[in-house]
Amino acid sequence: MAKRLPVHVLREALTKPWVTIDKFNNPKSILAKVPEHYKKFYWEWKCAPKAPVHYIPKEEKFERVPNGEVHPVQNSPLPLKLPMQLHEGIWGGETIIKGYLKKPKLRRLPRYWVPTLKSTVVYSEMLDRHMRLTVTERTLTLIDQHYGFDNYILQTPPADLVSELALKIRREMLLTLARGTLYPDNPTKRKEVMEKHRQYILPEEEADWFGLTLKEASIKQIKLEEEANAPKPLKNAFRAEFIEYLKVKQVEEAAQKESSKEENSWLSRVNPFAKE
Repeated sequence: MAKRLPVHVLREALTKPWVTIDKFNNPKSILAKVPEHYKKFYWEWKCAPKAPVHYIPKEEKFERVPNGEVHPVQNSPLPLKLPMQLHEGIWGGETIIKGYLKKPKLRRLPRYWVPTLKSTVVYSEMLDRHMRLTVTERTLTLIDQHYGFDNYILQTPPADLVSELALKIRREMLLTLARGTLYPDNPTKRKEVMEKHRQYILPEEEADWFGLTLKEASIKQIKLEEEANAPKPLKNAFRAEFIEYLKVKQVEEAAQKESSKEENSWLSRVNPFAKE
């Protein structure tokens, strides 16, 4: 009899990014039908390497250890814990770290290092609104380094933004750029902002998929298939065909009237008995 895996092992396996990547290649899964640009976004979000935040990578390829031996340098990222609260704010790549404390004459004691969170208000020039967010000190530093909140959201890779809230804000920005709906009452400001961020303008269909979770992407794909396969009333096709027929008929009648007028005008000039 096969041994069943513990529940916590199964739960951890379901949260692994590569498990979802396999679903993209499964013909029976709805995720296999999503657009390629969404698959690319999801890989960049979940599987792409993250910028080192909680450790300093070494640039050397080899290092000498205390006993004199030379070993290759391994810049292994620390195992991170991603709580649900992380997606409700923008933590700038910081998260919870699990480690151990060394105590003299005692065993190692487990400990969690939690980032210091603060509530602040940021302004988005593109969306023209203020937003109250839960951030870390590193988030504020990164915003300053990018010279503004919009640049930080647009220029930071999805893997480093991490949170769903940051990706939702970026999706809204991309849709605003694609549709050109920013500053509807100020064309000069709209042109200035769009020119500043023109390199981030995407097709609307691609921007509409950006930042969606797997659940949201699955629901969106199902709705698209239902709309495509929904029966269309024949009266709509007949109405469109009849309207097109009337347009053609109207053009033909106008051409005939114009030709008749020209013919009558020519006869009136030739006929000496025509009334002046």
